[in-house]
Amino acid sequence: MNTTEARSLLNAEMENYRTKTYGELVALIGNGQNAEVVGPSGVRYNLEIQAFWDDPRKPNENLRVIGTIDDGGLRALAPISDDFIIARNGAFVGE
Repeated sequence: MNTTEARSLLNAEMENYRTKTYGELVALIGNGQNAEVVGPSGVRYNLEIQAFWDDPRKPNENLRVIGTIDDGGLRALAPISDDFIIARNGAFVGE
């Protein structure tokens, strides 16, 4: 797997999700998004986006959005990942 290409694809997708509202991201809880994307090299990657409450004891507060990407091979056991946390007011936490 070309990790540079995979990370670039994942970063682009995560940037897209960073433009969504808190409410749109909350709708992802239990409804993760899965897609197959093709990199410039022609390699096919599995891309997954999921959302969870950052602290399960505090639902409706901070939301963590996690994206992962792999090529379906051994890398699927340890995919490349990225995440961000968004507060109810739309601010990104820890940035």
